[in-house]
Amino acid sequence: QVQLVESGGGLVQAGGSLRLSCAASGRTFSRYTMGWFRQAPGKEREFVAIIRTGGSTDYAASVKGRFTISRDNAKNTVSLQMNSLQPEAPAVYYCAAGPVSGSSPSGYNSWGQGTQVTVSS
Repeated sequence: QVQLVESGGGLVQAGGSLRLSCAASGRTFSRYTMGWFRQAPGKEREFVAIIRTGGSTDYAASVKGRFTISRDNAKNTVSLQMNSLQPEAPAVYYCAAGPVSGSSPSGYNSWGQGTQVTVSS
């Protein structure tokens, strides 16, 4: 497992942008699929984006075309660039690492503490 620490959340107006970052410890970072998930109050944690070890990516339909996930294996970081943010319920965004490449949270065995994102209308 790896230790993950997210940063970059905050309050932003609708239409604006935020960039989330996740710093990972350990020397095996490049072997993991890295994902971003989010959870709003009273709702289940949902998939946002993943980037596999080879660099291929998947996005939830709701964010495709607006969000971009990237990784830097030399720096042990993964980022999520979020553009054209839409007003919706505040959510905590979580960084995750796992040996699988799917969109289910159950496939990831390392999680950060989360960072809050609020988009105001």
